Amino acid sequence: MGTSPGDDVTPAAAVDVAIFRLRRLWSKPGLHRQLSAKVAPGGSLQMSHILVVHAVHGVAREAGAGSEVTIGAVAERLDVDPSTASRLVSDAIDAGYVARHASEQDARRARLELTDAGRTVMDVTARYRRSYIDKLMADWSREDRETFARLLTRFTEAAAAAPPDPSYIGRALSDVAATHVRR
Repeated sequence: MGTSPGDDVTPAAAVDVAIFRLRRLWSKPGLHRQLSAKVAPGGSLQMSHILVVHAVHGVAREAGAGSEVTIGAVAERLDVDPSTASRLVSDAIDAGYVARHASEQDARRARLELTDAGRTVMDVTARYRRSYIDKLMADWSREDRETFARLLTRFTEAAAAAPPDPSYIGRALSDVAATHVRR
């Protein structure tokens, strides 16, 4: 590695820069406002609503028919504490994107499902993203698109299996401090 992050030309550095740029591109407030205006005219569509809608949908899809989506499952999917998931879900319920019903399996739990408005948010956001991705890769060969999808999926699965270690921040800070002292 070079003397500064800008000098790092490793594959990890290239991936880091690309992911950071994508995150910034896809979280632009103007884009979110346009989506909110189209999907929830007169209402309010927050990024947290989209996250909850996608979590409820994903858990329901993976669990299969007859399974119930719970706040605990949403918490796990979003990688947040159950209390945080409860607040996020309650907000999505208040906004009309998720419905809470008594569990048929356990009276102590609630089961969650998307409302019609929630399904619309899910469908529109998924179609928009996929259309945008298709546009970005329009001039790629089928083989390149398949290879990219396979490698990105593999990368994402590896990241999910081994989340970042927060203790590394201290080591990184020490490394940076030592580098600056040597200059």
